[in-house]
Amino acid sequence: MTPERAAGGPHPGAQPGRPLADEVHDTLLRQLMSSRFVPDSRVTIDALARELGVSQTPIRAALNRMEADGLVVRVPHAGYRIPPLITRERFDDMLELRLLLEPAAARRAAERATSAQVNELRRLLEEMAGLEEGDGPSAYGTFGLRDAAFHDLVACSAGNQLVREALARLHTHVHLFRLVYDTQVTYLAMSEHDEILAAIAARDPDQAAYAMRQHILLSGDRFRPLFDDALLATAP
Repeated sequence: MTPERAAGGPHPGAQPGRPLADEVHDTLLRQLMSSRFVPDSRVTIDALARELGVSQTPIRAALNRMEADGLVVRVPHAGYRIPPLITRERFDDMLELRLLLEPAAARRAAERATSAQVNELRRLLEEMAGLEEGDGPSAYGTFGLRDAAFHDLVACSAGNQLVREALARLHTHVHLFRLVYDTQVTYLAMSEHDEILAAIAARDPDQAAYAMRQHILLSGDRFRPLFDDALLATAP
């Protein structure tokens, strides 16, 4: 077994020749989304290097990148810390911004996506369908990465780089998948993704925008009760 294939290491489906730091970054994101890291817990470069069977260099590069994205917090002289889960207020703000941007991006994608981009969207959904059958948090986290890639490609296909960058900075899928480990989330999202892709492939801007809006609203309905349950649990 090569170092990058050590237990918990980069995904076996990694692209040949891809920089190890990128593979480690995706591995850590997958673990973050699959509850491998507990909110407010400490992580250290040395411990991660031993666990993943790689040197400290790609670990450090991956964590630096995640820190720049606000996904981990550097603690002076003590490594890094996993941030707490998003708040209800942050969730609502994130949902509102997605509703403003993503349906419009899907509309443009239906008008502008190339055949290659449509095929890549289809390939991502096929990968996600295979992961639905996977077992355990790792498959769930990997599904979350593919989910993020699907939404990013829709935004990319729209041809507006500023919109794509704004959506990428939200790290929506990282935050949402951290809230709960629930395979029902992946099952329900798949049919909604299929409708988005079908509308884009059919070059139907109105239907693409509608399908994306419905997907975001339904996603909000799936995750919102988590915050309501937390409030009830802390009520006097």
